[in-house]
Amino acid sequence: MKTNEIVDRYIKGERDFRGLDLTAENLIGVTLNQANLSSSILKDASLARAYLERCFLLNANLNGAFLYGTNLTYAKLKGSHLIEADLTKANLQGAQLNCVDLTNAKLSGAILFCVNLFRANLSGVNLCGANLKGINLRSANLEKANLNWTNLTGARLSGANLRGAQLNGVTLNSAFLNGLDLEGIDFSGLDLNNVKLSGAKLSGANFIGTTLQAAQMRCANLEGANLQQADLHDSVLKGGQFVLVNLMKADLRDADLKNADLSKANLNLADLSGANLTGANLQGAYLWGTNLDGACLEGTNLTGASLRNAKLNGVDLQNAILHGATMPDGRVY
Repeated sequence: MKTNEIVDRYIKGERDFRGLDLTAENLIGVTLNQANLSSSILKDASLARAYLERCFLLNANLNGAFLYGTNLTYAKLKGSHLIEADLTKANLQGAQLNCVDLTNAKLSGAILFCVNLFRANLSGVNLCGANLKGINLRSANLEKANLNWTNLTGARLSGANLRGAQLNGVTLNSAFLNGLDLEGIDFSGLDLNNVKLSGAKLSGANFIGTTLQAAQMRCANLEGANLQQADLHDSVLKGGQFVLVNLMKADLRDADLKNADLSKANLNLADLSGANLTGANLQGAYLWGTNLDGACLEGTNLTGASLRNAKLNGVDLQNAILHGATMPDGRVY
């Protein structure tokens, strides 16, 4: 079926175009709002600036399609294939893209407000600078995706694959990243305030200068991570693994570190004033010049830790384990 035939039938009121073969057809600028093109083959078709609002494109083949500036608002694309499709500046507001294959697709400048990308394959996708605020990316594959300067505020990314993704300048505050494997990823200098990272695998990750204020990181594994000068004020870190972590000059004021493992961690010059360290393990930790004013050290294990020049105003050490610890005045307990 050729373009003019489809347009003529559409003008006459027909909307059912399921299963058509429109490979490499020129459909630039056509209006097919609310048409049903499910299971159609639109491979390499030119649909630039076309009007496909509320169209049904379920299980359609749009691989390599040119969709520059196309209006796909509230379109149903579940299960479709858009491999290497060009969706630059396309309007996808409210579109259903769950389980869609967008491998190596171009989405730079696309409008993705309220888009559902649950379990979508976005491997190698270019989303540079995209506004993905509040987007549903649960269990999506974002391996090697370009997320530089992307706004992912409040985005739901639990279960997503971010291995090899580019994250320069990305905004992730209030995003849901619970349980993700983010080992070795560079988060330095990013805005991660109020982020949800409970149960995440973050060993070896770089958080130098990162803002993580009020972050939820229960039982997260940050072994060997670099959190130097990170802002963790009011964060929830209880049960976390911080073995050999660099927290030098980090802001941990009023942080909840209950039962966290901070053995051999570098906490030199860190601010832990008001922090909850109940039951935490700080064996062999370095706390030179650390501010612990008002911190709770109930049952805290400080065996072999160095507290030289540390501030301990208002701290009750009666139930802390201090065997072999170097105290603020230099004496070994």
